[in-house]
Amino acid sequence: MAGEIPDLVAEPRAGTGKGAARQARRDGYVPGVVYGGGADPQAIQIKFNVLLKHLKAGRFMSTLFNLKVDGNDDVRVICRGVQRDVVKDLPTHVDLMRLRRTSRVNLFIHVDFINHEAAPGLKRGGVLTVVRPEVELNVLAGDIPDHITVDLTGRMIGDVIHISDVALPEGVKPVIERDFVIANISAPSGLRSSDAEEAAEGDEA
Repeated sequence: MAGEIPDLVAEPRAGTGKGAARQARRDGYVPGVVYGGGADPQAIQIKFNVLLKHLKAGRFMSTLFNLKVDGNDDVRVICRGVQRDVVKDLPTHVDLMRLRRTSRVNLFIHVDFINHEAAPGLKRGGVLTVVRPEVELNVLAGDIPDHITVDLTGRMIGDVIHISDVALPEGVKPVIERDFVIANISAPSGLRSSDAEEAAEGDEA
């Protein structure tokens, strides 16, 4: 059920306090701390370029990571804060929180669309417009779905697919409370333009 969780590689950081943190930055690392999960806080450091790459990839704060630290068991973590330089906007410190398998967390989950061939609207030339290729869901850390599935069977032109139309796995719920749109099936552009032309001609008449 769970998708592949990306690794986040870190090293133990000797010493705490501003002096140790400054030394870590001089050595090309971003200092950080791992806390929670019923264990003592641990000082770590992550290579600056590695962390920057993750940050640029987007959604760093809502991605579950498998934290790998030499001499320690792998642990699932989620970022709870990134401090940045006020001038350069580059990371200067990171806070990571350990998660138990029973912890609940908000993550972006991929939306998979199936049975395109069974949708009359698509057979007639309609276009599937995906509004949300990913949906933010509240899930259990120990049972994360790698995707949710939208069945397009029977869908017609003009149909709008809401989150309430999707059968979510047990224990999974949307973060946003309103019934938001995931996708719709719109008329082909040629049909839309001809409809517009007919409407314009009708107005002129």
